[in-house]
Amino acid sequence: MNVQERVIRAIARACRLDPERVHPEATFEELGVDSLMGLEIVFELEEEFKVSIPENIAVGMRSVRDVIERLHAVFGQRGGLEYSAESSS
Repeated sequence: MNVQERVIRAIARACRLDPERVHPEATFEELGVDSLMGLEIVFELEEEFKVSIPENIAVGMRSVRDVIERLHAVFGQRGGLEYSAESSS
């Protein structure tokens, strides 16, 4: 599973949506994300990727694409975003 698929899955869980409804170009507004759901998304992403997302990064995330790009920019250089069977259920 690639990063985009994992991000979509985490956002879908946090928003209680079918992952099929969460597409890469969807904005959080389109998905009906409020501030509480935004926090849940951050928690889901931190759990999914086993990282801590700094607040200054989290507040700028406004779409699924933003999340994917910011995770790659901040954590991608560590190689910790790629899927491994041990890190995902």
